[in-house]
Amino acid sequence: MSTDDSTPPEGGTSSEVTETASTPTVQGRRDAVREKAQQVRVQQSRARVVRRSVLTAGAVAAVAVVAVVVSWAIGAAAGKPQLSPASADQHDGFVVTSIPGAAAITSPDDAPTPTETPAAGDAPTPAPSASTAPVHIHVYVDYLSPQAREWQLANTTQLSSWVAEGAATLTYHPVSMLTAKSNGTKYSLRAASAAACVATYAPASFFAFNEDLLTRQPAADADGFSDKELADLAQANGSDDPKKLRDCIETEAYASWVKAATERAVAGIEGSDGLSLGGTSMITVNNQEYVGNMTDPAEFSQFVLTTASGKSSKSQSPSPTPTPSASVTP
Repeated sequence: MSTDDSTPPEGGTSSEVTETASTPTVQGRRDAVREKAQQVRVQQSRARVVRRSVLTAGAVAAVAVVAVVVSWAIGAAAGKPQLSPASADQHDGFVVTSIPGAAAITSPDDAPTPTETPAAGDAPTPAPSASTAPVHIHVYVDYLSPQAREWQLANTTQLSSWVAEGAATLTYHPVSMLTAKSNGTKYSLRAASAAACVATYAPASFFAFNEDLLTRQPAADADGFSDKELADLAQANGSDDPKKLRDCIETEAYASWVKAATERAVAGIEGSDGLSLGGTSMITVNNQEYVGNMTDPAEFSQFVLTTASGKSSKSQSPSPTPTPSASVTP
């Protein structure tokens, strides 16, 4: 009898043998798939960790950079000195000790007429005497103030004479009460800063520059002179160091000082009897405020003479605020 190779082994069928033979292969594939999936998950997890680490490191670096920049900015601001003009006195004023060419100074053609020509027999305009102690005149001036302009132009000639004769000391205090009244250019502040620059780098020209600023006063709500134009005007009056003068004006070096000086004047005039800056300009004589007619030099001269004699000037009657004169637009 021949033997049949296809006969299944004892105890099992042909199909059972085939399934048993293929089982290891299927199981191996499943294990391989699971292992591959596990490897992918591990790689993805590592990638997430790496990305998170990079983002964290970047954020830390950005914060560090910002901190360094802020620290540098604060340090630079703290290290930058708040400039104050060395020529200013303890009350934030600039003393005019001399006026070159004072005899030739006259009010411009467009200035208000000070007074009518005295008729025969009229008393001449009184004036302080140089034989007594000089009177101390302080002028708080905003270069956009019409009243400051009117007073200056009306009194230029006699102020020049009194200073030249030693009968009076004249001190100007540039302030910025009208900073918002120049179409956003802060002309009042910039002009006052420029005046402080002139007082520092060209003191002999201060009176003339002060006169120029008021004579050429821009109209309210106009742009006014630019910093470059202010520097040109200052240099036209002369300077021993024009480069420093121009740099001072064009960088508005004393703007912060002007703000602080204005605040101090508004808070109270040190050494006066309760005086403080309440308007756009103020004139005091021996710590007494002048409230008379800003366009009448005779009235102001009488006030100076009365104050110099030691008489009380509290009886003076405030004059109505004069109508602002036409301003000259640069």
